[in-house]
Amino acid sequence: MSHRAALILLGLIIIGVIAGVLAGWYAGPRMEALAWLGTLFLNALKMTIIPLILSAVITGVASLGDVRKLGRVGAIVIGYYACTTAIAVAIGLLVVNIIQPGSGIAIGDGSVPASIAAKGDTGIEDILLSLISPNLINAAAEGQLLPLIVFAILFSATLTTLGEKGQPVLAFFEGVNEAMMKLVVWIMYLAPVGIFALISARLGQSGGGEAFLREISAVGWHVVTVLSGLALHFVVLLLLLFFIAGRGWDYLINMLRALLTAFGTASSSATLPLTMECVRENDVDPRAVRFVLPLGSTINMDGTALYEAAAVMFIAQAYGIQLGLEQQALIFVTATLAAIGAAGIPEAGLVTLVIVLNAVGLPLEGIGLLLAVDWFLDRFRTSVNVWGDSVGAAVLARFLPKD
Repeated sequence: MSHRAALILLGLIIIGVIAGVLAGWYAGPRMEALAWLGTLFLNALKMTIIPLILSAVITGVASLGDVRKLGRVGAIVIGYYACTTAIAVAIGLLVVNIIQPGSGIAIGDGSVPASIAAKGDTGIEDILLSLISPNLINAAAEGQLLPLIVFAILFSATLTTLGEKGQPVLAFFEGVNEAMMKLVVWIMYLAPVGIFALISARLGQSGGGEAFLREISAVGWHVVTVLSGLALHFVVLLLLLFFIAGRGWDYLINMLRALLTAFGTASSSATLPLTMECVRENDVDPRAVRFVLPLGSTINMDGTALYEAAAVMFIAQAYGIQLGLEQQALIFVTATLAAIGAAGIPEAGLVTLVIVLNAVGLPLEGIGLLLAVDWFLDRFRTSVNVWGDSVGAAVLARFLPKD
C-alpha cells in the first residue's frame, strides 16, 4: 500500500472509530442490526490467518539460513517476551496496590459464564500441552495457533537441512506469504466500515451510552486502574522502541492502523495480518516480521498479563481478602505464564484469569464483578498486546545479522 493510501485509510479508520462510539452511544441497541458488517470484516481477516502464519513462519525461519541461528534468535525473542510480560504484570500489581480499586465494592450476584466456569480445572500443564497438537487440521479449524506455529518452526528448520531439495517448498510458501499480504491490503479497505460496525454494535449491545456509564460507575476505579497500567506499559514499550530498537515516533504513527484495528476487533490474532503489513511498511527486516509477529500474537500478551494481575487483586480487595507479598509473588509468576496461553481472541483474558484465581485460592465467582466492563477493557489490552509485538519485531531486527 502506498504511503498516501495508508494515510487516507488511517484517517478513515479514525473516523470509523469515532463514528462507531457516537452511533453506539446514542442509537444504543438499534446498532446491533449492523453487527453483521463487523462480523464480515472480522471473518475476512481471520480467513487469512492460518495460511499467513504458516507461510510467514516457515519462510521467516528459513531466511535465517543456518538452523543453528534459530537458537540465538529464539533466545532474544523469548527473552523479550518474558521481560516485557513480567514488566506488565509488575505494573499491574503496582497500580492496583496504589489505587485499591476493590475496596468497598458490592460483590453482586457472582454469576460466571458457563464457558469460563468450564475452565475451572485449567492449569499451567494445560498450556504446555497446548504447544503440540496431534491433529494440525483440527487445530487450524479451532483456531489454535500455537501448535501450528510450533509445527511451522520445526518444519522450516527441517527444510533448511535439505539443501536444494527444500528450495521448491520454500519458494511455494514464499509465494503464499506474498499473496496473503496482498490480500490483506485489499481487505483493509473494508476496515473503516467494519470497525465502525464492530464498535457501534458492541456498545449498542451493552445498552447504549447511559447503560454503559452505569456499568462503568459500578467498577469505575477498576477501569481507571487497568487503563492507567496499560498506558504506563505502553510508554515503557515506547522507550524500548526508542532506546533499544533505535526507532522514532514515525514507527508509532505507521502502526496506528493496526492499533485502531486491534481496538475495533478486540483480537490480536485477527489483527495479525494488518500488524505484519504495518511493520513491513516501517522497513523492519522481513525475517523479524515473519518470526516475531505470528509467535507474539499467541504468546506475547502484555496487556492481558497486566489485566489479569490487576483483576485478581481487585477481586481479592472486593472480597476483603488481604494478599501478602508471597501471594502477590505467586500472582506475578502465574499471570506471566498464563498470559502465554491466552489465545488472541476476544475476552480470552477472562478464561486465563481462572488459572491465576485458582493459584491464589480466590473464588471464581469474583469474575462476575468484571463482566460488565470486560469487553471495553479488552479493546485496550488487545491494542497493547499488538503494540508489544510490533516493538518486539523492531527490537529483534536490531540484533539480526545483516545479509
